[in-house]
Amino acid sequence: MKRDKRDAVIVGAVRSPIGKRERALSSLRPDEMAAQVLNALVERVGIPHGDVEDIVMGCSTPTGEQGFNVARLSALIAGFPPQVPATTVNRMCASGDQSLQFASQAIRSGDMDIVIAAGVESMSRVPMGSDGAKFSRKLRDRYRMIPQGVSAEMVAEKWGLSRKDLDEYSLESHRRACDAQERKFFDREIVPLTLHQNGQEVLFEEDEGPRSDTSLEKMAALEPVFQEGGRVTAGNSSQMSDGAAALLLMAREKAEALDLKPRARIYAAAVVGDDPTYQLTGVIPATQKILKRAGLDLKDMDLIEVNEAFASIVLAWAREWRPDLEKMNTRGGGISLGHPLGATGARIATTLLHALEDTGGRFGLQTMCVGHGMANATILELED
Repeated sequence: MKRDKRDAVIVGAVRSPIGKRERALSSLRPDEMAAQVLNALVERVGIPHGDVEDIVMGCSTPTGEQGFNVARLSALIAGFPPQVPATTVNRMCASGDQSLQFASQAIRSGDMDIVIAAGVESMSRVPMGSDGAKFSRKLRDRYRMIPQGVSAEMVAEKWGLSRKDLDEYSLESHRRACDAQERKFFDREIVPLTLHQNGQEVLFEEDEGPRSDTSLEKMAALEPVFQEGGRVTAGNSSQMSDGAAALLLMAREKAEALDLKPRARIYAAAVVGDDPTYQLTGVIPATQKILKRAGLDLKDMDLIEVNEAFASIVLAWAREWRPDLEKMNTRGGGISLGHPLGATGARIATTLLHALEDTGGRFGLQTMCVGHGMANATILELED
């Protein structure tokens, strides 16, 4: 695909460290957390706040402190001029990726030249599911609406995944995340957050989720969470977490006019609907759809991110696509780093961009399952 002046290019990408639920970031409001990340993004790129034409922010539970259009409130807290608008997007677990796709579409259509795509979630302060109610009887008459963990059990059964398979994958996720921390791979993408504790300012600088002290024996000792005698445990599921991430997108011609170097472009994007009972398997058809749209094969992808909502989802995807596992989730994922729902899509894109730069890869694919049976997929192409 030839480069075009209306390509949506990424000129900056940052994220907060990810905090475990009820740990370091539980003292920080989500709108204030997102504000710090937004500020750090524009300051690193070096443009005035007022040059931004819109902010699109993903949030999976837009209620309480994440309600009232948390994107707009975060922008105002960050000191963006009132003339800079902002909107909150909810595609559940893929909300952060959806913000990236919407921002890209606004740029490629010619409607805007500079847009921030972001995501935020505080699972400590805004409980998951607190924005919903009991499902409609008419919906339940059509579909079996079940918790995602039960769907993850169904996926493990359908694809013949054992408890050991899930635990071994999860242990490897922690190993890779710990290795990335030790080798300081996350340093360029993380912006420390300022917290107030006991009357003092402290900096929160490192992800809390990765565990160097875990083992297969410890994982095997965990009880199944969703089904008696099941395979899905807290150890092979994503961690409930707090965090935020943001990417600054521009039209290629605008970046060039401002003498800013494009780091990557949004090469292709796709969303799909899938079975609302299995609900987490959409990553499989989403991958098929985006590769067809891009005119590429999976072997063309130098790095692959399949969101680790549950180990069974990643392994089912891998059974279907047979990837080179050394290219997949190379720096850990939701199981080890954590999964702050609305922020994760933007976090993954930020990590994927930096990993492509560090390894000299060209194409990176990210795909994310979504509750009620949907999935997103996005391909980044690194710029020369």
